[in-house]
Amino acid sequence: MEAASPLDALIHGPALAIVITLIAYMLAGSLHRAMHYPAWAPPMLTGSLMLALMIFLLPLSYSSYYSAAHWLTLLLGPATVGLAIPLFEQFQHIRRLLIPIMVSLIVGSVSACGATLAIAWALGLSPDLLASLAPKAVTTPIAVGISEGLGGYPALTAGVVTVTGILAASVIPVLARLLNCREPGVMGFALGLNGHGLGTARAFTLDPQAGALASLAMGLNGALSAVALPLLAGWLH
Repeated sequence: MEAASPLDALIHGPALAIVITLIAYMLAGSLHRAMHYPAWAPPMLTGSLMLALMIFLLPLSYSSYYSAAHWLTLLLGPATVGLAIPLFEQFQHIRRLLIPIMVSLIVGSVSACGATLAIAWALGLSPDLLASLAPKAVTTPIAVGISEGLGGYPALTAGVVTVTGILAASVIPVLARLLNCREPGVMGFALGLNGHGLGTARAFTLDPQAGALASLAMGLNGALSAVALPLLAGWLH
């Protein structure tokens, strides 16, 4: 059997995928700082576009990149769990707001998913697309798992989750100012519930309490959706 050339080993091995991912990440972070942290252009969006351009220009197929860098997505889990630190720091404040938090969680989670499914169903979208759109307000690692379990398209779900996060991170602070809402915890909970990871990152730039409540909302909404949405599988299909 002929040995693979160094170029083939580089293209099909994990090294190239990891390097271009890190390059896109660093460039996106630098761009975000240079633009003074705009909510409409988070590093996740600009970095993804840069990475897509690199994959297009290089002799590297997406399937090869995905198989080589797939393990990087496993880091999303520990990163999400790491948000427990600000939750612990704000635990006393959160405990006093337990009932409002639970009520807001149920209402917000049901309305976010219900409105999406109602509009998609009214437009006549297929069950596969309904399953892909249902977890749009859930953080990416949980949303992708839910989409796969419901028979949706995980890639489409990841894209919809990103767009939802960008819109939430951009619109919610503006709505809070228009409604004269000055409570950072309220804004943070709304950002985490509707904007998952991107909204939570935005909340941390506003106030530590807002970041802690956003982390809580993102985690609770993910847990609730992971339990509730699979129960809709029969209806979706």
